Amino acid sequence: MLSAGQLIWTSCRPLLRLVICTGFGFVVTKADLFPAVAAQGASQVLLNVTYPSLMFSKIVPAFSVSNIHSIAPILLVAVIYIFIGLFIGWAVKQLFWVPHRFRWGIIVAGGWANTGDIPTAVVVSIMSAAPFNGTEDENLSVAYISGFLLVGLMSFFILGGIRLVTQDFVGPDVEDEDVRAELKQRRREAWGVLRLSDKKSARPKEDDVAGDIEKGVAGAKHVSFMHDTTTRPLPTTHHSHVASTTAIDGEDTIAALSRPASPHPRNPTFSSPQNRFIAFLRAFLRNLMQPISASILVSFIIALAPPLKALFVADPGAEKWHIHPAPDGLPPLSFLLDTGAFIGGAAVPMGLICLGSALARLRVPSRLRDLPVGAIVGLSIGRLVVFPVLGVLITRGFVKVGVIDSGDKVLQFVCMFFSCLPTATTQVFVTQVASGTGSAEHLAPFLLPQYALMLVSMTALTAYSLQALF
Repeated sequence: MLSAGQLIWTSCRPLLRLVICTGFGFVVTKADLFPAVAAQGASQVLLNVTYPSLMFSKIVPAFSVSNIHSIAPILLVAVIYIFIGLFIGWAVKQLFWVPHRFRWGIIVAGGWANTGDIPTAVVVSIMSAAPFNGTEDENLSVAYISGFLLVGLMSFFILGGIRLVTQDFVGPDVEDEDVRAELKQRRREAWGVLRLSDKKSARPKEDDVAGDIEKGVAGAKHVSFMHDTTTRPLPTTHHSHVASTTAIDGEDTIAALSRPASPHPRNPTFSSPQNRFIAFLRAFLRNLMQPISASILVSFIIALAPPLKALFVADPGAEKWHIHPAPDGLPPLSFLLDTGAFIGGAAVPMGLICLGSALARLRVPSRLRDLPVGAIVGLSIGRLVVFPVLGVLITRGFVKVGVIDSGDKVLQFVCMFFSCLPTATTQVFVTQVASGTGSAEHLAPFLLPQYALMLVSMTALTAYSLQALF
């Protein structure tokens, strides 16, 4: 059992490192020492070089046939968390007014969290010291994080997340006053339906009253001040561009969003289910070929094939596969793991600096009274207060029913920790390009409070998790 002082310090120490490193990115950007072009280049190096190297160097030694059963719970929890986040975003949209150009973005902001630099920085720091087992648990935690990262990349760039962002900019704009009026009208209609339903249950035999209720309910089904074209789907040509984007928020992905839809009608045969499936399959395979996705998959293949793993990691059974060590007595390809660890060491600090830079470039509207304060507070509380409680309950429940191994403290901690992450900054880059103006003005007020609240929420969750596990 950890003492109160140990518990507080263990919970705060990794966050201090996170804040300092992110702060450097924020400061150098504000000082014009880290321009947008440099940040873009750093992001490309991060996503195509350092993170793939980090995943490779951690997954290969961490996984084996004996613990591969941990992959299924990771993927299950990752998918559940995305659906919970989507529901939180949808609920906030129903309860509070949200700008028209952020009507789908609020759902994306709830569904997809920052599953890269923040969890890697904090979790690895916690695993490196007591009560965990140092390097062994470090490697295992990064391997578990890679499962969440892979699900996040696939679901956002292939299964529809990025398309929701682009939907915000389809059709004409709607004034904030009209959006507020629509929300009030929906509330009045919903309250009217409830009251009429109560009357109907009290006097079920009066046909005239029942007829009035039928009309009231029918009238409440569609109340909108928005033009119908604002909710129509994207043109199919634009849709196909988005479907073919890469899994990384690099130039190829974002550039695809800015391509205008063709004004000419498309060949009807192109929209057949077979062709749509082929386009989806191509995009999916292209996503798998991206460096970070390919690195994760190749690393798992090597880790689960003992003859291949013996080429990288010392294994007593290597002799039966006739694998001879290098002159230094180590496995012949162990230098690749060392190289991956060396390059991957830059991933976390570089990622946090890029995060600080992205936050520094966000612009909050000058008229704060016009901001959707209710939705901002609702999303922040939903993601960083309600979500962690649900994450703890889900993790403990899965341990109780045997889905998660009760002896795997690292997996339990990672699953709990991933329920306390703010919205992904990837949405900033996608929104800036999808808007056509380079602006993410509606997203910024939702993002900044989350990253501030994260410091308190994450400390509390980390302290509780350590106390519950040890």
